[in-house]
Amino acid sequence: QMDIKVDGLPYEILEEALEQARKGRLFILDKMEEVISKPREEYKPHVPRIVQILINKDLIGALIGPGGKIIQGIQADTGATIVIEEIDNKGVVDVFAVNKSSIDAALARINEIVQEPEVGEIYRGKVKGVVSFGCFVEIMPGREGLLHISEWDWRRVERMEDEVRVGDELEVKLIDIDAKNGNLKLSRKVLRPKPEGWEEQRQHSRDKRQYQGEHRGGGDQRQYSGEQRHHSGGNRSQSREQKHWEKRPQRREDNQE
Repeated sequence: QMDIKVDGLPYEILEEALEQARKGRLFILDKMEEVISKPREEYKPHVPRIVQILINKDLIGALIGPGGKIIQGIQADTGATIVIEEIDNKGVVDVFAVNKSSIDAALARINEIVQEPEVGEIYRGKVKGVVSFGCFVEIMPGREGLLHISEWDWRRVERMEDEVRVGDELEVKLIDIDAKNGNLKLSRKVLRPKPEGWEEQRQHSRDKRQYQGEHRGGGDQRQYSGEQRHHSGGNRSQSREQKHWEKRPQRREDNQE
């Protein structure tokens, strides 16, 4: 650092001083580059650190807990210091720790409480209930999603009770969140390899159902019956017209007479 506060210095002295400062700065940078050419991606494990995360303001209460029980428990277990503020309609959480393991443990506990499920993410959850149409899986504390029976496997599943039980742990993918009620829709089959020839088998089944529908006497027979009723109605109408016109000449002859 160079600080010149003397009045009346000649330009030449200032120029020389600035050039010396430039050479000194470059010399220091060269020595620094010999030791480390670019910043480390991560601090050393024993370096104190601070991490700031943003959460939904509605989750601040859940993180603090009744009487501060939750946040105090996290601090006691991990050794980290946690400060929570509401700023600009967001929850701002600052986590201080003296080493990496402490701050990682604190962040993991915090994320378990405030993490929001994301479509496309894979979760390992526990089965909380089994019903005829699927099962309910808890993918994070307090958040359950429906794993429909059609999303269990690529093969056809007849009974969900034969496939899974309460307490089983599953790896599932969140495929959708209902915009109206926030219900989570999970899938297990998308994480499993698709059977060879599955598309061809599905197309074959679709063609077979279509063929059976066309030759069961449903669509064609109804169409034929409709056409038959139409023609029959036309014949009856034609008969009435024919009778009507058959009478008219007779009435004309009577009038002529």
